[in-house]
Amino acid sequence: MNWETGEGLIGCDDPEEVDAAFDRGEPHVGAALIGLALNCPDVDVVAPRAIRAISSGRHELRGQGLTALSHMVRLTNQTDRASVALLRPLLRDPEMREVAENYAADLWTYVPHRDLPAWLHRWSYMYLLRHKIAIWWWSITRRG
Repeated sequence: MNWETGEGLIGCDDPEEVDAAFDRGEPHVGAALIGLALNCPDVDVVAPRAIRAISSGRHELRGQGLTALSHMVRLTNQTDRASVALLRPLLRDPEMREVAENYAADLWTYVPHRDLPAWLHRWSYMYLLRHKIAIWWWSITRRG
């Protein structure tokens, strides 16, 4: 793994290496975090590190933390309460909305609905409705 260029970090499978990269302030720690999510499908290992990334002040790293959570959910069909709770305000953040919506959609798709909070059920139904309306509107305006 090359921390200067980021080459090979997607193969990271060592949580201690990711922690050390956070501590050193490595610019490519997000790539290593995504690699950890892909190579270590353990919610207890990935989620706290992703939350650390999301809580950082760096926009790109925050998005990579959400991407890592999405991969974790797809591979494990599980999530943790802390990352779901952190998602709610990110869905209202214009800078993070798109990647937060992707994570929310992955939660809805891969995690049993009984394990998700009621607010996410409401959000998912409204998200689906907005997209159906947008598709309908696009189809009628295109005919015009």
